[in-house]
Amino acid sequence: MKRSVLVIGAVSLVTSGLVGGAVFAQAKKYDMVTVVKITGINWFNRMEQGVKKFATDTKMNATQTGPAQADAAQQAAIIEDLIARRPAAIAVVPFSPETLEPVLKKAMDRGIVVVTHEASNQKNTMWDVEAFDNTAFGARLMDRLSKCMGGSGKYAVFVGSLTSKTHNEWADGGINRQKAAYKGMQMVATKQETYDDADKAYERAKEILRAYPDIKGFQGSASTDVAGIGRAIEEAGLAGKTCVYGTSLPSIAGKYLDTGAVDGIGFWDPADAGYVMNKVAQMVLDGKKITNGMNLGIKGYNKVSVKGKVITGQAFVDVDKSNYKQYPF
Repeated sequence: MKRSVLVIGAVSLVTSGLVGGAVFAQAKKYDMVTVVKITGINWFNRMEQGVKKFATDTKMNATQTGPAQADAAQQAAIIEDLIARRPAAIAVVPFSPETLEPVLKKAMDRGIVVVTHEASNQKNTMWDVEAFDNTAFGARLMDRLSKCMGGSGKYAVFVGSLTSKTHNEWADGGINRQKAAYKGMQMVATKQETYDDADKAYERAKEILRAYPDIKGFQGSASTDVAGIGRAIEEAGLAGKTCVYGTSLPSIAGKYLDTGAVDGIGFWDPADAGYVMNKVAQMVLDGKKITNGMNLGIKGYNKVSVKGKVITGQAFVDVDKSNYKQYPF
């Protein structure tokens, strides 16, 4: 008896059966593409390292791409082009989950496995991978910001995009924690949109400093936010007089942590997230189940929680000037 299986979108066929009483199996090799929000910034350069490691470890044809600018339409166009190539799986970090719904549905209708990251509200996905509970992470940043501010004063909140699901979950988690626990603090203006661009964060921070010269704190969401804010703080001579916390990486925020223009950051390792997204896609392609409490084999994802389509790890890291050099990325 012999069984042959054709995997749609895979690079190779897989054949298994009995020959001379021995069981044999040729490993499946899938074509898998990770599409990020924007190429060329440290966060997604680091993610690409994880995608490449996954490719090396598994022998899959796993690659990464993305637009040159953080733009939902450009990201959708890239995915549209990929659909024509019929890869086995597309892993996506959406700039705007809502904007990508039609094109991701099209991919799934064509038999392509779709896995997302930072998009817990994505409907057209098989699984969304989150590094941690996003609301709790935002509240954690606010706890650190409030401690630095002494529990009182004005603060501003930055996001990469008003449509970026996780950025707004972090921001709202922080704002709601402030309202519940730190009554002496006051958010000024509205969420500042920076399009994952340090220069735009810098300009927004300068505008906030001009409008609110007595402001004491900033909470950033895009990886580049605190770098832009820190630059504005340094130029204004306010390092040590204001408090800046946000999501970033040591390679992006390190010099501002050293000068005191940024007080602390939180993050997860994008390389691990890239690896886990592709591993989840491979598991779907291989017909494997993903269950609550499962160990996905990567630190921070060794006891995931599963609710609906969302897989959540415990992969957060908090650093400040004293320990950020322990994380060389």
